[in-house]
Amino acid sequence: MTATPLCDRAIALAREPRRQARPRLVLAATILASSLDFVDSSVVNVGLPAIGRDLQAGAADLQWVVNAYLLPLSALLLLGGALGDRYGQRRLLTIGVALFAAGSAGCALAPGLEWLIAARAVQGLAAALVLPNSLAILGGTFEGAARSRAVGLWAASASAAAAVGPVLGGWLIDTVGWRMIFLINLPLAAAAIALAWRGVEADSGRAEGARLDLAGAVLITAALTSLTWGLTEGAGAWGWNAATLLAVAAGLALVAAFVWTEKRLGDEAMTPLALFGSRSLLALNLLTLLLYGALAGFMLLTPYLLITTSGYSATAAGAALLPFPVVLSVVSPAMGALAGRIGARGPLIAGTGLVAAGFLLALREGGGNYWTTVFPSVTAVALGMACAAAPLTAAVLGAVDARHTGAASGLNSALAQLGGVVAVALLGGVLASRGAVFVRAFHIAAAAGALGALAAGAAILLLFDDRSRAQGRRQASP
Repeated sequence: MTATPLCDRAIALAREPRRQARPRLVLAATILASSLDFVDSSVVNVGLPAIGRDLQAGAADLQWVVNAYLLPLSALLLLGGALGDRYGQRRLLTIGVALFAAGSAGCALAPGLEWLIAARAVQGLAAALVLPNSLAILGGTFEGAARSRAVGLWAASASAAAAVGPVLGGWLIDTVGWRMIFLINLPLAAAAIALAWRGVEADSGRAEGARLDLAGAVLITAALTSLTWGLTEGAGAWGWNAATLLAVAAGLALVAAFVWTEKRLGDEAMTPLALFGSRSLLALNLLTLLLYGALAGFMLLTPYLLITTSGYSATAAGAALLPFPVVLSVVSPAMGALAGRIGARGPLIAGTGLVAAGFLLALREGGGNYWTTVFPSVTAVALGMACAAAPLTAAVLGAVDARHTGAASGLNSALAQLGGVVAVALLGGVLASRGAVFVRAFHIAAAAGALGALAAGAAILLLFDDRSRAQGRRQASP
C-alpha cells in the first residue's frame, strides 16, 4: 500500500492538453493501467511472510522481493516518460502493460526465489513505462476544470485499489496461495491494453529530435543497485565488511558520475541540474525522500508484525491497514483546496508532525487490542500523509518555471520511490529478528521513522519559501 500516486499526479497536471476523441475511454485506460502498480504494491507486503515460508527465504531475500521492483521503477521513471514523448505514449503504455503482465506471470510461476526476484525486476521496469505515460496521456487529454476532475478520479481509484488490494490479496493468500496475488494482474492488463488501443489515439511522439539520456539512465540504475546491495547486506547478513563498504563507495562514485553527466547534457539531461538551484524545490524533494521512505518502512513492517508476531491472518492484516486509504481519499482533496488558499507550508509541516506522531503511537504495537494499538497509529500516519500529499503536488509545480514542471514533478515522483528503496534496504536486521526481539526492533524502526518525518518537516521550515502560493493555488487539485 502506498501514497505515491498522490505525488505522481503532478506529472498529469504538468502536461499540455492534446484532444482525444474518446476522453472517457482514455480515463478508464489510464486508471486501469496505473492500477497494476497500485494493486501490486499494496498486496506484496501482505504476502511476504507466505512467500518466505514457501520459498524458504530469509530476511535479505524478502527485502529483494520488494526492492527488485522499486529499484528500476525509481531509476527509470523519468526515462520512461522521455521514451513516451519520443516514440509515442500509447505505444509505450501498452508495451509497459504487456511487460507488467509478463512479469506478473513470471512471479506466479516462479520455481524459486531467484526467478521471483528477476520477475519482480521486470515488473518494476514495466511500471517505469506505465506510470509516467498513463499520467502523460491523462494530463494531455483534459484541460482546466475537466483535468482536475479527471486527476481526482484517477487519485480516487488509486485509493480504492489500495483499500481493496490488501484485503483481496490477503484472502487469496489464505485460501489459494500467494501466487494468485500476481495472477490477478493478468485480466487487468488485458483490459487496460484493449481500452488503450480503442480509446487513446496513436501518437508518433512529440520529441523526435530530442536526445535520450541513456548514459544517465545507466549510471543512476547502476548507482542505486550498488548502493542498495551495499546497504541491504551491510545492515543484514553480511554486516559492514569490505564488500558492502566497497559497494556503497562504488554507488556514491556512480552518483557523482551521474551528476557530471547530467551537468554536461544541460536541459537535455534526464534530471536537469537547474532543478537543484531552487531552495524550495530542494526542501520539497528532501521531504519527499524522507517522508515516503519512512512510510514505505511502516507499510512493510506493520503487516509483517501483525502476521508473524500477533497471529493475524493475511486477510486480517490487509484489513488492518484499511484506515490508511480511506482517510487519504476523504481528507486529501480538502487539504489540497486548503493549501491553495493558505499556501503549502503550514499543511506540509502539520502533515509531517502527524506522521511522526503516528510512528510514536506505533511503539505500542506488538500486542494488545487492534483498536488501541494499530488503529491509532495507522490513522495518524494516514492523516499526516493526507495533509502533505496534495499540497506537495501543488508546491512542486509552483516551485519551478513552466519549462521544468514535467521534469520537476517526475523527479519528485522518482524520489518518492527511491525513499522506499533506501528504507527497505536498511530494514534487514528488523526482518531477520523474531519474537520479542522483532518487536523491539520494530519499535526502534518506528522511532527512526518519527525522526525522519520530523527532519522532513524541518526541511520545509528552514528552506521552503511559500511565495509561490498564488501559483500553487491555481494548480492545487480540488
